Amino acid sequence: MLSIGAIALIGAVFLAAGLVKGVVGMGLPTGAMGLLAVTMPPAQAAALLLIPSLVTNLWQLFTGPSFGGLFRRLWTMMAGVVIGTVAGAGLLTGAHTMIASAALGAALALYALLGLAKAGFTTPARHEAWISPLVGVTTGLVTGATGVFVIPAVPYLQSLRLHKEDLVQALGLSFTVSTLALGLGLFRAGALISPTAQLTGSILALAPALAGMFIGQALRQRMSVETFRTVFFAGLLALGLYLALDAAL
Repeated sequence: MLSIGAIALIGAVFLAAGLVKGVVGMGLPTGAMGLLAVTMPPAQAAALLLIPSLVTNLWQLFTGPSFGGLFRRLWTMMAGVVIGTVAGAGLLTGAHTMIASAALGAALALYALLGLAKAGFTTPARHEAWISPLVGVTTGLVTGATGVFVIPAVPYLQSLRLHKEDLVQALGLSFTVSTLALGLGLFRAGALISPTAQLTGSILALAPALAGMFIGQALRQRMSVETFRTVFFAGLLALGLYLALDAAL
């Protein structure tokens, strides 16, 4: 049974994480994992975010303009995400989780700094056929070790130079597949120690996550492309620094 304090903590964490996700199209699992892991094991935190992450990502995915086209373009990446996440999900309960989190945070912060400096890269369309599945598998393995879906999926999707709303929808597609694969992987690894309690907490987290995302999406619609780009990379920088510092301390 969850205490009142635990319910309040979960609500506050997912409201904030949903707000960030609504603005920049990502950040819910990263922020929630970082904050929840202060008071509980990483695998338990990952189990709590499954339902809010899945529902908000589905919302983000199906409110975008180009689902069919994006899926046809990115399906090999999504297949790689599933394979990598299910294969690596046991790492989340291993002894080297903090090292993986620190490395992930450092990579995320470096990418964000390059983006803010407008030193990003572009993936030529002719190379997508072989790069996409490799990015998917690597993203899945990182997800298995940290519970966070962003590296290298986010830099890769951003390098495709998609329109603002298409990028947000592509992120929704990637994160939806990652969430489903992570849930399957945690189940197979036996990390869902108390499924009923974890399911209850995950359901309770859904309402504040949706409220935060709704507010964040409204804010995003008022932003220019350049403002969105700046906020996007600033959010990545903050999340990356948080992960790196939290793992180091």
